[in-house]
Amino acid sequence: MGISRDSRHKRSATGAKRAQFRKKRKFELGRQPANTKIGAKRIHSVRTRGGNQKFRALRLDTGNFSWGSEGVSRKTRIAGVVYHPSNNELVRTNTLTKAAIVQIDATPFKQWFETHYGQTLGKKKNQQAAAEEEVKKSRKVERKLASRSGAAAIEPAVESQFTAGRLYAAISSRPGQSGRCDGYILEGEELAFYLRRLTAKK
Repeated sequence: MGISRDSRHKRSATGAKRAQFRKKRKFELGRQPANTKIGAKRIHSVRTRGGNQKFRALRLDTGNFSWGSEGVSRKTRIAGVVYHPSNNELVRTNTLTKAAIVQIDATPFKQWFETHYGQTLGKKKNQQAAAEEEVKKSRKVERKLASRSGAAAIEPAVESQFTAGRLYAAISSRPGQSGRCDGYILEGEELAFYLRRLTAKK
């Protein structure tokens, strides 16, 4: 018996059982969930209604994540699922779905920040000063970095994550439908909310 997405089998609002007046239809079908896991990329294509295609990601290990406050996106590695609003089982099995909170590799964003602002994230102040002395820059580059230095401040909660080399991010695409695992880095009130949820869980 196939998975069905119709509502004819449901009882009415009063609790009465509805009469079955027809069999299942092809356009009412539902399919098996993708249950996307973390691993080497494996994507299957599914023929859908009208000859269209969906891309069912069975395994993914990278995604395109955006850093909203800085307006930059980078492809980076997904380390693991740390929180899921609907089901703790999806955290235990590392299942990637929309709205899952994951940890991603901070390196691409760290490198971008360094080239854009000339400052190294996730290092102590004295280490940072020593690192800046080593690299020689042209006057033009120094002027450019000096003009940007005023906007280089990021919130402490995000900066502390750079020290560990992992960032909290939310998945905003649907891996089981589009075959992609894209999202955004958590910041501000949203980050504070999920950090509270993570500490409460422990």
